[in-house]
Amino acid sequence: MTVVVAYADTPPGHAAVEAAVTESVREQEPVVLVPAVRGEVPPEVAELERRWPGAAGRFEVERGDLGDPSDAVVQVAQRRDARLVVLGLRARTPVGKLVFGSTAQRILLDATCPVLAVKPPPA
Repeated sequence: MTVVVAYADTPPGHAAVEAAVTESVREQEPVVLVPAVRGEVPPEVAELERRWPGAAGRFEVERGDLGDPSDAVVQVAQRRDARLVVLGLRARTPVGKLVFGSTAQRILLDATCPVLAVKPPPA
């Protein structure tokens, strides 16, 4: 099984990778990063392994076939038979959620496996 993480180069995205690494080390599973922002190029695996040395040799990067980031995360999780999806959350106002939607909310509702939502540490 695997741990899939919705990756974004943001504080919530980094918190998600850190939580995914913690989960993967515990169960000796690979961490599959799925870019959660359209067009975002995830960092090289070597850079991630330097940042999170406990995950050396565990990182893979995979994109979904679907254009919507939340659909891509769910698709990869299903394709890889993920044990867990990890995603980072950021603070949003109620109006912001209404107007812009929420990738995290769609992943939470559509995922077929457990989802771990994490917040970054306070700045």
